[in-house]
Amino acid sequence: MPEGVLEKRQKDFHPMTDLDRIDRRILRELQADGRLSIVELARRVNLTKTPCAERVRRLEREGVIEGYQARLASEVLGAGHIAFVQVSLKSTTEAELERFNAAVRALPEVQSCHMIAGGFDYLLKVRTRDIGHYRHVLGDKISSLPAVLQTHTFVVMENVKDETTVTVPDGE
Repeated sequence: MPEGVLEKRQKDFHPMTDLDRIDRRILRELQADGRLSIVELARRVNLTKTPCAERVRRLEREGVIEGYQARLASEVLGAGHIAFVQVSLKSTTEAELERFNAAVRALPEVQSCHMIAGGFDYLLKVRTRDIGHYRHVLGDKISSLPAVLQTHTFVVMENVKDETTVTVPDGE
């Protein structure tokens, strides 16, 4: 998506007023099964095919629906080990933040990266094969990211809940 488009969409979009009851039902159905055909989706939300397809296209165009993807079994694919890493930077100038952000995006093991307001600068979710693989990723990749001063690792013992979806608002 071109730079600035998402920001404009977010500024101009008001979820509580721009999403009606049918839009929200469409979003819930697609979150549960993104492979639904338009015919089946229309049946589930009590619309005919054409108006349902038009609503889905509008939701995609407005950036409410960002895309469709398969959920993969991390353990089966050799990425069942999860660690959260607190990262503190030496400097938080705009240039250093941009360098860090660009470099962390290039690491396939980093599943998510969040800038944090608090006692450290970033929180990373890292998926690896096992603790040995994680040690390699931490030592050779994360610690070498631009401006990294210090890291603290928290290893996940059990994944109790890991939602990747956003709750669709109920109200009109």
